[in-house]
Amino acid sequence: MSVTRVAVLLVEPVVAYDATIPAEVLGAAVDDEGRALYEVVLVSPDGAPVRTTHDYGITPHGGPELMADADLVIVPGSHGRAARHDGRPGPGVAEALARRRHGARVASICSGAFVLAAAGLLDGRRATTHWSAAEDFCRLYPQVELDPRVLWVDEGPVVTSAGLSAGVDLCLHLVRTTHGAGVANRAARQMVVAPWRDGGQAQFIESPVPDPDDHSTSGTRAWALDRLDERLTLADLAGHAHMSVRTFNRRFRAETGTTPGTWLVQQRVRRAQHLLETEELSVDEVADRSGFGTAASMRTHLHTAAGLSPSAYRRAFRRDETRTSGTSA
Repeated sequence: MSVTRVAVLLVEPVVAYDATIPAEVLGAAVDDEGRALYEVVLVSPDGAPVRTTHDYGITPHGGPELMADADLVIVPGSHGRAARHDGRPGPGVAEALARRRHGARVASICSGAFVLAAAGLLDGRRATTHWSAAEDFCRLYPQVELDPRVLWVDEGPVVTSAGLSAGVDLCLHLVRTTHGAGVANRAARQMVVAPWRDGGQAQFIESPVPDPDDHSTSGTRAWALDRLDERLTLADLAGHAHMSVRTFNRRFRAETGTTPGTWLVQQRVRRAQHLLETEELSVDEVADRSGFGTAASMRTHLHTAAGLSPSAYRRAFRRDETRTSGTSA
């Protein structure tokens, strides 16, 4: 079993909540035998305790020497003046980042994107950060293509997310793309969080909680999940909710941050991923059971979501006896 080594670089004053996310989320990712898939260590630029935004300290596992063995480096949010106001990484930060091994991925949570940008790691790339910091970010780092509307941005070697709970989404995305939907869903279930929110979903939903006098669309969403293999139209969904199409569409967007059509595609992709990982079905059968109708349609949507064809996804994430038992000594 290969364990992914993760170094969380704490930049003072670190956002306390952000600093705990990688260990909590990645620590919940286990294989079918319950074995940990990630090893997470906390690192500071000089190995000393780091002050948080709530004025208590976090004692790291060590200093920048721990960066050299990491497969993934995550920088949580920080209110440090250097990156947030002066366009500099901060004392010892650039040197610590430079010690990461060649090929290691880098990620940021919330204002940790300022640190990566100050170190030049986001130049010419798309990125995101908390929407409230977007104006300052663009002023300081015009060489970065900032999108402050989305939850997270995956640029391959570098992944960035918006604030707080979006850091959970980012870490689950990292688990999903490495170990498959089944492992990510199990980790999310353990944490009692939503297993998947699309990276393109808006950071700020104007009415995340429906008015108490309104009918929620949650019952219809549950109803639809039981019928993903059927042809479901917007009129079908609205009819089940006893709403007009216009009212249903408006309330659905207010509650989920996306359209009914986009949500259905997301759920069908997740169903297809689960079936590809766990069932002995042909690609056509998976397409039928997940509601895509044709293998071509499923192939298009799965490639958009995961960057893989159905066959390649199955090879990458199939959980069978050979994969879980390992090799003999």
